[in-house]
Amino acid sequence: MTKKQKKVLRRIIISAVLLVAMAVTFTVLEKTGTVDLENPSIMWRCIEIVAYLIPYLIIGYDILKKAFLGIIHGEVFDENFLMAIATVGAMVLGEYKEASAVMLFYQIGELFQSYAVGKSRKNITALMDIRPDYANIEKDGKLEQVDPDDVQIGTVIVVQPGEKVPIDGKVVEGSSSLNTSALTGESVPREVHVGDEIISGCVNLTGLIKIETSKEFGESTVSKILDLVENSSMKKSRSENFITRFAKYYTPAVCIAALALAVLPPLVNIIMGNPAAWSKWIIRALTTLVISCPCALVISIPLSFFGGIGGASAKGILVKGSNYLEALSYTKYVVCDKTGTLTKGVFQVTEIHPEGGMSEADLLEKAALVESYSNHPISKSLKEAYGKEIDNNRVTDAKEISGHGVSAVVDGHEVAAGNVKLMKQMNIQAAVPTSVGTEIHVVVDGKYAGYILISDVVKPNAKEAISGLKAAGVEKVVMLTGDAKKVADAVGSELGVDEVRSELLPGDKVDEVEKLIAAKGEKEKLAFVGDGINDAPVLSRADIGIAMGALGSDAAIEAADIVLMDDDPAKIATAMKISKKTLRIVHQNIVFALVIKFACLALGAVGFVNMWWAIFADVGVMILAVLNATRALSFKE
Repeated sequence: MTKKQKKVLRRIIISAVLLVAMAVTFTVLEKTGTVDLENPSIMWRCIEIVAYLIPYLIIGYDILKKAFLGIIHGEVFDENFLMAIATVGAMVLGEYKEASAVMLFYQIGELFQSYAVGKSRKNITALMDIRPDYANIEKDGKLEQVDPDDVQIGTVIVVQPGEKVPIDGKVVEGSSSLNTSALTGESVPREVHVGDEIISGCVNLTGLIKIETSKEFGESTVSKILDLVENSSMKKSRSENFITRFAKYYTPAVCIAALALAVLPPLVNIIMGNPAAWSKWIIRALTTLVISCPCALVISIPLSFFGGIGGASAKGILVKGSNYLEALSYTKYVVCDKTGTLTKGVFQVTEIHPEGGMSEADLLEKAALVESYSNHPISKSLKEAYGKEIDNNRVTDAKEISGHGVSAVVDGHEVAAGNVKLMKQMNIQAAVPTSVGTEIHVVVDGKYAGYILISDVVKPNAKEAISGLKAAGVEKVVMLTGDAKKVADAVGSELGVDEVRSELLPGDKVDEVEKLIAAKGEKEKLAFVGDGINDAPVLSRADIGIAMGALGSDAAIEAADIVLMDDDPAKIATAMKISKKTLRIVHQNIVFALVIKFACLALGAVGFVNMWWAIFADVGVMILAVLNATRALSFKE
């Protein structure tokens, strides 16, 4: 508990003890005949008022103060105003015990709500406890702890076992295992060695490592994630906005209705020649005010979404706002990029087919050497498959032929490697591969030497992810890719996607998403899943942009509405399930609170509900709704 909560708890205990003491004392006095509480003397009436006023003011002075300040500042119709008017009115009408009890139980409900919200925030803070307190810089052989904000780009920092990585950078010395669970929700450690990129927020588990920083602290992954989580409450869902608008009109309407209930029936009685019964109708009106307090809705709905966002964070799913969490429940179309989303984005040599008397080893060596100056993923995969150190002295006159391939002189031989377009340009008859993959055709001294097939590796759980989306209620999964139709169709067929659209440029992807958006229903949502770097325009255009494989990707965090902190496509279905659970809780709370309140309001207006039932309708409903809302924080598959 916070100091403020402990202070409120002490006031509750003191007030409760005083109230019980007063009730017992006056009961004993009445039974012994010392005082007649039905018709007390002025002196005993004053004693009773003062006696109950003490616990009332101890427990309720802050509510009265807030109500008074609200009236001064023009913010009249809130829960403090309702409680103040109801309890002060009850005091004036002689319902001292009820007035004090209403204020006491209201504060108990407020304390419970404050504790529940605080616990939820603490749970989320613990899940996202990745903010580093310091960075170690080595000076004169000793480690000096400095503020991460003061570390410049290019500085070498030291991270010891058990410490958090404070800033993004590259490992320049040492090797270790990293705990990335706070970022990805995964418990499997990640091994890092010299040359590996490393991001802030991970925890160093084993060896001492030195990192050369590549960003300032304010631009590091840890800062961007923390900023994202802290600002997620700014983007409200439709349900939250509905409750805000509802409370804005509901509270004044109830106050007017209570005033009418207090005034109109007595006036009608007077007109009809009956006793006015002002006291009876004013008590009913005050009871109505207590019942009508919208705390259960105003508190529990945001708390439900807050819990849902926290539960998603525990799974390595960062949601930028409750509006996006809510929209996931209505997602019927999921459009996926292929490379880096459904596949690893890591190209591997899957087939080597030499011709003209050349061996597989010679063909691979020629291809690796001619591609040695290129940084294209295909070139990297050829060099990795070759597995030997590239001697650049063997390669001269290297040229890149845009959209076609590369050419160079290798060991005095003219070598060209590229796609079918390059073969047509060179008037070379290329072989037609029987397997599916990206084709690299090789020509040596003007003669066709064979081809090498390179394939992007499908993620192990990609097929499971597609079936998980279908189970979560997605009607159509579409894959968009710039790959050749044959390659794209093979991947699409293997994974079980509904539709494949291939050979697309980045601009074409936006056009395809526009067509799908135009074809879907008004309430249906479309989510686009991409790597967050090349797909930023499409991520922005979709109803929901989800960044995959986003560990350390600035572009993903900036462009997407939801960021998956690892490259697991199955997390999309998990996010949808969390969304639906959260929305179920929200709807349960709305229906439960409104049904109970309107039922009690109707019964209170005709006198079947007294102040004690009013307390349940307000505080009891709020406690039950808050308890239900906290369920959103935990999620199990």
